[in-house]
Amino acid sequence: MPSLNFVLPHWLYWGGLIVFPLIAMFIARRQDARRSGGISLSFAYLMLVCGGFVGLHRFYLKSWLGVLYVPLFIIILFGNVEERTAREGLSAARNDQLSAEFLVERAEGFVKAGRDGAPAMLEKARADLADAVTRHEAADAELGFWRNVSLGAALVMLAGLILDAVLLPRLYRRCREREPLPEGPSATEQAIQAAEEALAAGDPTQNVRSGFTNIIDRLNGFVGEFVSYWSLIAVFVYYYEVVARYVFNSPTNWAHEGMFLMFGMQYLLSGGYALREDSHVRVDVIYGMMSARAKVITDIVTSTSFFIFTGTLLVTGWIFAHDSIRVAEVSFSEWGIQYWPVKSMIALGAALILLQGIARLIKDLLLLRGRRA
Repeated sequence: MPSLNFVLPHWLYWGGLIVFPLIAMFIARRQDARRSGGISLSFAYLMLVCGGFVGLHRFYLKSWLGVLYVPLFIIILFGNVEERTAREGLSAARNDQLSAEFLVERAEGFVKAGRDGAPAMLEKARADLADAVTRHEAADAELGFWRNVSLGAALVMLAGLILDAVLLPRLYRRCREREPLPEGPSATEQAIQAAEEALAAGDPTQNVRSGFTNIIDRLNGFVGEFVSYWSLIAVFVYYYEVVARYVFNSPTNWAHEGMFLMFGMQYLLSGGYALREDSHVRVDVIYGMMSARAKVITDIVTSTSFFIFTGTLLVTGWIFAHDSIRVAEVSFSEWGIQYWPVKSMIALGAALILLQGIARLIKDLLLLRGRRA
């Protein structure tokens, strides 16, 4: 199989973190506006692109001919493993041949110098060289064989995927005829609705509103939804990494670093949204048994600790970000990605959490005074 030498450009990494969530949010809102349910042709094509090598697009459309792709993929993986082994054997055989050629040249020098036993040494060196050349040729032939095996299976798979790309609309229509659209909300939608109702019942401030708190809630809601789509980016990136590593023997130097930096920023920026949804991890054995008024009073009293730690995070995060921006800090890896945007997210994430904490405190005070939405 050929090698892949693609290195993700920095501009594409940062641009993708901004543009991809915006496109995904637009598609999601449009899909909500016209609920279709059931299977989707566009998703079937996505499955073909991302998982077609094991026939996922056909399994999605209830076509069991997708199993034909599985042995082809196994052949490619097995061929790549054998190709790596053959490449190592070829390298060893090449070194042996070079060593044998050196010994022949040295023995020829001894013969010219009239050294005792030099003819026998030359004869043995030439025999070793002939054996090394034979092993080199055999290793080269073995490498070519396994390379052709992997390439042949890949070409057959590619032909099948191209054919399926043409046949996919017909497979989609046939599947829709067998599985009509569901009536009413699906089981997943019902489960989500039940979870939202349970969350609202556990948090006494969920239904408390004011002008300021509405702005903060919407801000953190937007940021939380925005960064949630970064998880989809990770799916595509790690998919590329696995395929490049195990199918094309071409591991990347940017996938892992780019994703753990992305998830670090996601963790920081989603803190305010998690606080809005009351989703931060905590031990609430006693808190859960309290009345709504007791919960509000407890939240007001314990908010002091929250503001101390969040304020500290904001100040120290700003110091880290300022120093990083001042020197245009980049990573020490070969990829050399910029670090200053990542460290800036510490301060921004702390600011979002702090704003949401202020909004929650306002809600608690309003609820304590008996005011609701």
